[in-house]
Formats: sequence, C-alpha cells, structure tokens
Amino acid sequence: MDEILEILEKDGRTTPEEIAKITNRSLDKVKKAIRKYEREGVILKYKAIINKELIRDEDSEVRALIEVRVSPEKDLGFDHVAERIYRFEEVKSCYLLSGTYDLLLIVEGKNIHTVSQFVAEKLAPLENVRGTVTHFLLKKYKEDGVILKHKEENKRITISY
Repeated sequence: MDEILEILEKDGRTTPEEIAKITNRSLDKVKKAIRKYEREGVILKYKAIINKELIRDEDSEVRALIEVRVSPEKDLGFDHVAERIYRFEEVKSCYLLSGTYDLLLIVEGKNIHTVSQFVAEKLAPLENVRGTVTHFLLKKYKEDGVILKHKEENKRITISY
C-alpha cells in the first residue's frame, strides 16, 4: 500500500504538508495523489474514532454483532443477499465470513428492543436468511487499532482481617 494511504489510515488529520515531509515527496505530488485516491474511491471517508463510553447519555445507541446464515442466490451468490441486508439503515457494517455463519453485521439501535425488533421484523423474515445469532456489545476496549481509555471507577479499599 502507498505510504500516503498508510499515513492517512493511521491519522486522517495528517495534513498534505506533513505527509510531504514524512515521505520526502513534493507537496504538489501528495495533494494530487490524495485527490486521485478520493476520486477513484480508494479513500471513501475520513473518520474520527469516538469513545462513546465517555459521553454516555440518554441518546446513546446500543450496538450488536449479528451473525447471519444465508442461502446464496442462484447465479448471484452472497452479494445480492448481502446488498439487501446492508441497505437497512440499522446496519452499520456488513462482512462476508468463512465458517458457520456467512455474514457478520454491526447493527445500531436506540435500545435492545429496537435491535431485537430489527432482527425479528426486517432481517429474519428475508427469504434467504436461514438463521441469526445476536451478540450485544457491552464494552469496547479497542477500535480500529486504538485502545480506548475508560473512566476511572471508584477504587475500593481492600480490607483484610
């Protein structure tokens, strides 16, 4: 992978000027390369990783990992089924897997009930869906290579007799 892409993948806020210094390339070449990657769809989006545990409030969403077993469609394979599933707004990510289940979804909802309702009313009834297993995320320790710091809990004093 190009060094420019590696730098931006680690920190999307790295400026073209900083990238030019790191890579020993001209600023113009770096800017052209970035524009080309954006135009070609290699760079799709710049993203901030938010530690939502530090800003929990009444609007916090519940996240679930859902394993989905599907029957591939004749002449279309898994892609067509996956497309029908990833178009739901609740689905934030969708991956094709090897193993017992075919797809792994990351789904978000207002609460456990809305995620359960999504599975029961939208996902499970789909023609090619053969089964699902839902895992609710309880706590994140690391995301996209970044270790998330958590609020310090009240430390209890150890009492021994």
